[in-house]
Amino acid sequence: MFGDLMGMMGKLKEAQQKIEATKKQLDHVLIDEQSNDGLLKVTITANRTIKSIEVAPDLLIDKDQLEDYLVVVINNAITRATQINEAELAAVAKEGMPNIPGMDLFR
Repeated sequence: MFGDLMGMMGKLKEAQQKIEATKKQLDHVLIDEQSNDGLLKVTITANRTIKSIEVAPDLLIDKDQLEDYLVVVINNAITRATQINEAELAAVAKEGMPNIPGMDLFR
């Protein structure tokens, strides 16, 4: 009984280490998002850290338009980054989970 418990604990620790490594790797996964007309470009990591914002000179003339573009493009980038982040972390968690009866949350 304790051998099984120790084995499961070891697998859980290994899974946690893999999750932490994956989180670090996601800092290097870049997502590029831009407005439909290409006047605003945003690059963020899969961990949702903004790396760069490029604004076309035409957008600098109209503050309200620029703000609208920023909201839409950044939200789209965050949505894509979140999807990638969650998919990668779920895959690692599922892979590393020991088979505990009644704990089939990731299966």
